[in-house]
Amino acid sequence: MNLKEEILKADFIGNTLSAAVTIGDDKKKFAELMKFFFSAESIYSQRASWVMAHVTDKHPELITPYLDRLVKNLFNPLPDATKRSSVRLLQFIDIPERLWGEVIEICFQFISSNEAAAIKAFSMTVLFNLTKQVPDIAHELKIVIEDQIPYATPGVKNRSLKILAELEKMDFEFQVGSPPDSRTG
Repeated sequence: MNLKEEILKADFIGNTLSAAVTIGDDKKKFAELMKFFFSAESIYSQRASWVMAHVTDKHPELITPYLDRLVKNLFNPLPDATKRSSVRLLQFIDIPERLWGEVIEICFQFISSNEAAAIKAFSMTVLFNLTKQVPDIAHELKIVIEDQIPYATPGVKNRSLKILAELEKMDFEFQVGSPPDSRTG
């Protein structure tokens, strides 16, 4: 298999899925794919990102050796497809503690900027998932999401409302500066 040719053909779902099946759980083939994913040539980065997303749906463990670089890469100018696939992946994995700060920073940046709708929606989910480990971000996430709703696409608005409802169910205190309950002493 010539992975470079396969990646260049991954311009529609059939070829993308075919390339993903060819890679399967093969670490060497996945390593070669990730070279294209991190390529400075956007055509390779974009197409490899689509294949990477489908491979890691079935074999998420393959991304582990590349996770630090993937997160750091999000701070670089990237094609939307590469950002979208990267943030989408982060929704479905346990992000190591060492990366929480960077992931939180970039996801808040994506939500608050003029990113594509899918990148914003995936970033909201990543941050919501991280509230379980880092509850301090829940209040900021709620504020940022509420600020986005009036300008959001229908898909982002739908995701926003679902996440806000879930945040409300959680045991977070969203009243900044509220006095303590006098009944608790």
